[in-house]
Amino acid sequence: MSDKLQKVLANLGLGSRRGMEVWISEGRITVNGKQAKLGDRVEPEDRILVDGKPVSSKALTHRFILYNKPSNEICSRKDPEGRKSVFDRLPNLKNQRWVSVGRLDFSTSGLLLFTTDGNLANKLMHPSSNIEREYAVRVLGDVSADKIEALKEGVLLDDGHAKFSDVKKGQEEDESANQWYYVVLMEGKNREVRRLWESQGLTVSRLKRVRYGSFFIPSRVKAGQFTDLKAKDVRALYEMAGIKRQRK
Repeated sequence: MSDKLQKVLANLGLGSRRGMEVWISEGRITVNGKQAKLGDRVEPEDRILVDGKPVSSKALTHRFILYNKPSNEICSRKDPEGRKSVFDRLPNLKNQRWVSVGRLDFSTSGLLLFTTDGNLANKLMHPSSNIEREYAVRVLGDVSADKIEALKEGVLLDDGHAKFSDVKKGQEEDESANQWYYVVLMEGKNREVRRLWESQGLTVSRLKRVRYGSFFIPSRVKAGQFTDLKAKDVRALYEMAGIKRQRK
C-alpha cells in the first residue's frame, strides 16, 4: 500500500510532516530518480533520497526510550556554543532518527521521552492531547496563598494565558528561603514553569520534570541514563496520543 511521502519521512523520524513538506518543496527529496513534489505517494520498494542520501520506506521497527536529562544539556542536536546535547547520550540508529517528545531548557532536568516514530511524537506534543506534565520546583521567595491561587487561576504571559492545573507543597528545606512545590501543566510553552513563578515575583532555583502523562522516571535510571520502554509502556504512549499504533 502507498503512503504520502511526507508521512513516510515523518514516521522515519526525519521531522514533522509539515517539515517534510518544506523539504519536498525545497527540492531536497527525490523518488526513483525524480524530484518529489507535494502530494506524491510512495510504495515500500520505492527508492527515496534525501539530500542525495538514501532512506528506506520499508517497514521499520520503531524504538521508544525514556531519558533522565541532567541539567546543563541542550535539547538541540547542535549548539554553536559547544554545549552537551541530550542526543549525545542516546544510542546510535541506522536509517532512523530520534525525535524528542517536547523539550526541557538547558538548566532543567528530568524526564524526556524519545521515539523514532515522528507521527507519534507530534501527536504527543500537540495541545489537543491534553497530557499532564508534572514538575518538582524549588522556589526562592515568599510564597503566599494568594500567589498560589493566582497561579492556579491563571496569569497573562507574553505569549498568552497560562496556569498550573495543580500546585502542591513539597518538602521544606531547613533554615532556607527555598521551598519545594509540585506543579502540573497541560501544555509545554517555552520556560512556562519558570515564567509563571516569576510573574509572582518569585525565583525558580531548581526545576525537574518528574512526570509526563502516566510516565515517571524509574529509580534505576539515574541522571544521564536512558531505558527502553516495555511493550505495555509503548501501548500506553499510543493511547495517550489517541492514535492507533502502526505495527512497524
